[in-house]
Amino acid sequence: MESEGVWGRNIVLANMPAVRGDGMRGLAVFISDIRNCKSKEAEIKRINKELANIRSKFKGDKTLDGYQKKKYVCKLLFIFLLGHDIDFGHMEAVNLLSSNKYSEKQIGYLFISVLVNTNSELIKLIIQSIKNDLASRNPIHVNLALQCIANIGSREMAEAFGTEIPKLLVSGDTMDVVKQSAALCLLRLFRTSQEIIPGGEWTSRIIHLLNDQHMGVVTAATSLIDALVKKNPEEYKGCVSLAVSRLSRIVTASYTDLQDYTYYFVPAPWLSVKLLRLLQNYTPPAEDPGVRGRLNECLETILNKAQEPPKSKKVQHSNAKNAVLFEAISLIIHNDSEANLLVRACNQLGQFLSNRETNLRYLALESMCHLATSEFSHEAVKKHQEVVILSMKMEKDVSVRQQAVDLLYAMCDKSNAEEIVQEMLNYLETADYSIREEMVLKVAILAEKYATDYTWYVDVILNLIRIAGDYVSEEVWYRVIQIVINRDEVQGYAAKTVFEALQAPACHENMVKVGGYILGEFGNLIAGDQRSSPSVQFQLLHSKYHLCSPMTRALLLSTYIKFINLFPEIRTQVQEVFKQHSNLRSADAELQQRASEYLQLSIIASSDVLATVLEEMPAFPERESSILAVLKKKKPGRVPENDIKENKSPTPVTNHNNDVNNTSTVSGDLLGLSTPPTAQPNSGNTGVLLDVLGDIYGGKQSNNTQSVNMYNPKKFVCKNNGVLFENDLIQIGVKSEFRQNLGRLGLFYGNKTSVPLQNFVPTLSWPDDQSSKLSIQMKPVEPVLEAGAQIQQMINAECVDDYTDAPSIVLSFLYSNAPQKITIKLPLTINKFFEPTEMNGESFFARWKNLGSTNQQRSQKIFRASSPMDLQAARTKIMGFGMQLLDGIDPNPDNFVCAGIIHMRSQQVGCLLRLEPNKSAQMYRLTVRSSKESVSVEICDLLADQF
Repeated sequence: MESEGVWGRNIVLANMPAVRGDGMRGLAVFISDIRNCKSKEAEIKRINKELANIRSKFKGDKTLDGYQKKKYVCKLLFIFLLGHDIDFGHMEAVNLLSSNKYSEKQIGYLFISVLVNTNSELIKLIIQSIKNDLASRNPIHVNLALQCIANIGSREMAEAFGTEIPKLLVSGDTMDVVKQSAALCLLRLFRTSQEIIPGGEWTSRIIHLLNDQHMGVVTAATSLIDALVKKNPEEYKGCVSLAVSRLSRIVTASYTDLQDYTYYFVPAPWLSVKLLRLLQNYTPPAEDPGVRGRLNECLETILNKAQEPPKSKKVQHSNAKNAVLFEAISLIIHNDSEANLLVRACNQLGQFLSNRETNLRYLALESMCHLATSEFSHEAVKKHQEVVILSMKMEKDVSVRQQAVDLLYAMCDKSNAEEIVQEMLNYLETADYSIREEMVLKVAILAEKYATDYTWYVDVILNLIRIAGDYVSEEVWYRVIQIVINRDEVQGYAAKTVFEALQAPACHENMVKVGGYILGEFGNLIAGDQRSSPSVQFQLLHSKYHLCSPMTRALLLSTYIKFINLFPEIRTQVQEVFKQHSNLRSADAELQQRASEYLQLSIIASSDVLATVLEEMPAFPERESSILAVLKKKKPGRVPENDIKENKSPTPVTNHNNDVNNTSTVSGDLLGLSTPPTAQPNSGNTGVLLDVLGDIYGGKQSNNTQSVNMYNPKKFVCKNNGVLFENDLIQIGVKSEFRQNLGRLGLFYGNKTSVPLQNFVPTLSWPDDQSSKLSIQMKPVEPVLEAGAQIQQMINAECVDDYTDAPSIVLSFLYSNAPQKITIKLPLTINKFFEPTEMNGESFFARWKNLGSTNQQRSQKIFRASSPMDLQAARTKIMGFGMQLLDGIDPNPDNFVCAGIIHMRSQQVGCLLRLEPNKSAQMYRLTVRSSKESVSVEICDLLADQF
């Protein structure tokens, strides 16, 4: 309680100089009383008493003078800042604005800035009072008005004063102190309404404020011009020469020349930094050779001054001096054209790497990351490699260690790749948990990019998994598999190495995944050695089986069926595993289905069939790695430029048993999303989503380079997972699950392009009168989808009442500054809320007859099959529709009979279905009966569309 009172009092005293020098004893006593309160209740009681007194004074005392009004308004302001609501006194504060006394006008403006809402009815009175003060000849009154406008900063203020403030700013009659406030006020309003700044001749007049004699005006004007340049750089290009001229005068001045604007012997450091940042808006900053030469002289002077002995030992001097230096180095890096300046900047930063100030070391490492990407300074940065490695290992601050890792990543090339990768691997064993995952990605990228011998690459990735297995993302171990598959010369070595790695007593699950995949494909290359015979390989892998997650077990089952093809002599051993109760009766449907299907395949199929179905995975099409996209997504905007531009390799694999039966049983190894067999990924894609989903059925990826445009919402009536939409720019995958009247969808947006998608906004669009029947909650997503990246959006749905049409997602974004708009229907049809219901024949036909007693409870359609009738395919569709398929109930074995309950928030609707195929006529008759006619019609229409 005491701390709250002190905090509130300090705020008020900081904002009300009149309390200190205007003798408002009543206010001082009130503040003292509040401070001396021993409890919250005592404070509230004292405040209520004061509020009652102020209210009575404002209502009943008509003789209040300006001093008394000011005192009471100050008390109200203090009470508000303590956290209490104030619902009166606003008019009295507005009246204070018309006072000619500075202290009264100041308190009036302070109260308005803090308490008056922009929607208040008093705003018109306030605007009129502000206009009067802006027209005043008293600069103090004008300044108060400008400060109030800036503090409120609303669109109404921008519209009301958008023409007057620019005039004040450029007028020759305006005093410097007013110009300074006008520039900052205009900047505040510009951020609210960018249309406020006039163009044409005003542009030149605003730019020439950089030539003003008053340094305060120049400092404020530079902030304004910097914001204007970011909006329209071409219009304000004339500011460059003036900014360089002003910067030159500052950096060549002594601290006595600018005594009023010198901070601890550094001339105008804030203005220097602002001017250097302003010049970074242009590339190159100066096209004119004379201006460019003068700018380079300024930058050289700043670098020279950094070498001079300090004029003061105080930390403020070094902070100001280094602020200017680092901003100058940022401009040098931005220009990236003067080799001499870049090397000098690198050498200067190298001296900071051993500085005792942590912030300086951090900033030096950060700037050197950018220097490492320049062809002029890359070699100069490499000279500091040993110091940077020591920083990575020995720094106390984790953020500095992180920056050292970034710099090592940026400075890496063919000449030092093996050394840097080894040092990073060594450090990984003791690295902070917060940076391990990112380090793993960087090591994987560098090892792939600079690998001249791919046996070294395999060793690096397996070491990564051994050292930091929990932090090795799926993309990393996908990647090593793809590279091994694509390079014959490394396959035997990879099989031998991973076999040895699996013999470790403590073996990470990611190592088991890699081992299972590689041995399943290339185990035959090492089977000639008795120490790695087929039986030994199988027993080694299976010894890890029971320690793994269901996803990894599913992958190992795929390896085992591959073993039957590679090593027929161990067929019996493998079949025994498939027959185990824990597999055939597993609670995990994926394991159960794989075990049963693989067992039957191994029993029924001949050797030739097995060899065809389980053939070795083909090479993947060469394209850019997705690991870099993952790294960029993890650290958007600050990943050092060390992109993988050569040695391009394929993108992630799902599992190596993709050819088996062409069924969805092999689709669950990674993201959990299925891709339809017809969805061929674009070969130019670099995104993670396509990499994960891409052609998980046939084990091959299309080389077709034609444009992709895939959208068929009907196919999701009978399935929950897959690719919902795809074109040349984006792929949208969906994974959904439903329980009773609740559903959850995960939408996966994958950027297939090489540029970020800006202003990425998915919005919900409802059909007429449906929003009240289906409740939808969408989580927002980031507005930028990085190149090659994937983001997820979760959607929760609740079925409130029966509905006929699902909402759509309207996806809008900018691709290369061109607006794009995509509308896709969400897979939320009414059948998703079915609960399958078991019943015997007697119960079914009793309910069927009961529900058919009125035409309102049933719906029927007779329609022709859209393709040659396939009863097995029809059975699959009906099972995916969500109802319980009741076998052996209908007298005709070809007929399909189903039962289910649709769950809604307030009711449950039972539903029965009967589909009668007529093979000779290639016709279907579909009948649906339920307790609600609308449900019968909708279910009948939905299912009929599937045939």
